[in-house]
Amino acid sequence: MKKSFASVIVGSGLALCASLSIAETAAQPAAAQASIPFANHGGILNWRADRDQGLYVQDSRRQWYYAKFMGTCPGVNFSNGLGFNTEPMGTFDKWSTVVVPGEGSCFLQSVVASDGPPSKKEVKTAKVTPTQTKSTDAPASAPQGSAH
Repeated sequence: MKKSFASVIVGSGLALCASLSIAETAAQPAAAQASIPFANHGGILNWRADRDQGLYVQDSRRQWYYAKFMGTCPGVNFSNGLGFNTEPMGTFDKWSTVVVPGEGSCFLQSVVASDGPPSKKEVKTAKVTPTQTKSTDAPASAPQGSAH
């Protein structure tokens, strides 16, 4: 009897912890979804790919947005042109798709307001890591100064 009572107490405690974790996750605010009206009538002015993960899109008012893909979007980083499927209302939002010529359509997870794409200087700085700045004349696994 003692063993089953202890199991109930432990089980109740685990259920309480799980429900608190779910409540905390639900309480975190999500980024406000945005949209570009009249995207099908010149509403999109410019765009820049964020590798194959997302797309920075600038509207005709020069406001930037970040459209995150649901998965990867092959070919978007090297494409010279894109299509924006904004049916049925002509608004670019998370329900739109990005069409990469010769590759297919890419679905969006979200579209949020953004400060715009990072500058080339910021991208270059982000690529340099402390391990890249060291001289790597010899492989790290080779013993240093050993005689053969």
